[in-house]
Amino acid sequence: MRVLLVDDDPEIRHLVHLALSRGGGHVVECATGGEEALQSVTERRPDAVLLDVLLPDADGVELLERLRRIEGMADVPVVFLTAKSSPADAERLRRSDARGVIDKPFDPLALTGEVERLVGSPTGSGD
Repeated sequence: MRVLLVDDDPEIRHLVHLALSRGGGHVVECATGGEEALQSVTERRPDAVLLDVLLPDADGVELLERLRRIEGMADVPVVFLTAKSSPADAERLRRSDARGVIDKPFDPLALTGEVERLVGSPTGSGD
């Protein structure tokens, strides 16, 4: 599976990349912000997107809405990564059409299983 990770934190990108590529055999591509993510999905067509809620140039929920308007992205599973934990934030994320939310900090050893559980088995091979 080809996964696009959108997160501005280099440590998070490193941990997710290691967990999903080595632990799960997935291809992980990274974007550090909203504009880079929009360009990446247009060029690379990921099978799934892991999306930080707070980015320096974008709000995650608004970015998800923009991603959905790109041809071929309407049904691509998106999972939020977030350190935000207020009840209002949690409700806002639940109302989006994301497949789920993974809280930061997360267990890198359990990440692959959690992503696969939320995303399912996309038909794309990632190759």
